[in-house]
Amino acid sequence: MDLMTDIFQQAGLRRRVLGPHRVAAGVALRFPCSKSMGLHVVTQGPLHLHAPDLPQPLRLVRGDIAFMARGCDHALAVPDTLHDLALATIGTAADGVPQPQPGDAAAMSGAYQLWNEPLHPFLQALPGWFVLRADDVQPLGPLGLVLGLLTAEAGRDEPGSATVLNGLFDVVFTYVLRELMARHQGAGWGPAVRDAAVHRALACLHAELDHPWTLDSLAAACGLSRTGLAERFRTAVGDTPLAYLRTLRMQKAMQLLSETTQPLDVVAQAVGYQDAFSFSKVFKREAGVSPRDFRRQDAADRMLPWRFRSA
Repeated sequence: MDLMTDIFQQAGLRRRVLGPHRVAAGVALRFPCSKSMGLHVVTQGPLHLHAPDLPQPLRLVRGDIAFMARGCDHALAVPDTLHDLALATIGTAADGVPQPQPGDAAAMSGAYQLWNEPLHPFLQALPGWFVLRADDVQPLGPLGLVLGLLTAEAGRDEPGSATVLNGLFDVVFTYVLRELMARHQGAGWGPAVRDAAVHRALACLHAELDHPWTLDSLAAACGLSRTGLAERFRTAVGDTPLAYLRTLRMQKAMQLLSETTQPLDVVAQAVGYQDAFSFSKVFKREAGVSPRDFRRQDAADRMLPWRFRSA
């Protein structure tokens, strides 16, 4: 079972790709995206990335990729224009920004919107920012080849270019996330998939999240004792099996509430609850809003637009 794909499907991952955009001297691009993962692929540099959770700006050069694992307001600017950023006012949306010109700094960016809390434990464990340097990307490796195609397609105006760009950006996003998870040393994806018993437990929970799992029944399915599974699962994942299952169920419920018109009792049963009342109680505690209020929210309101701020 492809656990990563299942996590993103149930997290309601939605993509918004911005085409090539220039960053000239005296201009800063602001990205308000508090509920998104995202990345910037620098096609012309240097650029500085400013974010409140960074001790100092990140310097990015051509070919660098900056990956944001947890959403926050941030900005791209040419070096030494932070004062311009502070004085700037919000401008037009991405469609109104001129295409990169020779000599400008430039980047391509993408936001990957997630549902509200609770966030999946694997995503919570990732560092806020990760930079994959151009020197660490093999030109003839899979990521290097895809970046070459992405850069080439960005300069074209041909039928289907938007579809091609979206697909290529998804591939870049996945490859960079793989690299990040491989390097991350704490609890998370790497330790979980390397431990066969924990991997088996995850596969069971993802495949049958409506099943009335207990720690005993899950341990039996994995060939471990109750205590053995609990200890190994917490070490690898950073959470208990039943807490992980609750998060998984809430993410699936959010998907069903957004994408279907199924009654609450049907949604409740689909994610392992016997009735709408017990489901709604847990949902409001975990998500901060009732299922009905969550369903009323327009998808566009949950996708915060990425705008450009120009000095």
